[in-house]
Amino acid sequence: MDQKKPIIWIGSSKKDFMEFPHEVRNEMGHALYIAQKGDKHRDAKPLKGFGGGSVLEIVQSDDQGTYRTVYTVQMEEAVVVLHAFQKKSKTGIKTPKQDIDLVEQRLKSAHQKYKEWLVMYKKEVN
Repeated sequence: MDQKKPIIWIGSSKKDFMEFPHEVRNEMGHALYIAQKGDKHRDAKPLKGFGGGSVLEIVQSDDQGTYRTVYTVQMEEAVVVLHAFQKKSKTGIKTPKQDIDLVEQRLKSAHQKYKEWLVMYKKEVN
């Protein structure tokens, strides 16, 4: 059977993701699809500061800039997209503090949203 986990989008992550250029969105969408299948895309790397490999980021660039999508696989039955943004800084590769803070905040709310989603999902399945 070809099982894939659903994606749960937190905050404005889906809207922000959909604003990425078509090619960037396609490549990141493929990486998310691989995560849904339980694997890790070659471009998915652990986000520094979150310990281990349960919070990952996908980085893609085009001539307009660099784009990042941050997701977690901490929830067993879903892939949770926490943040999608275009990196504005022209110096360094470090993720800006305000984006790290937003990821931390959304990760906390994601656990609650996931619990609510599980209750609804289990009702639909049964």
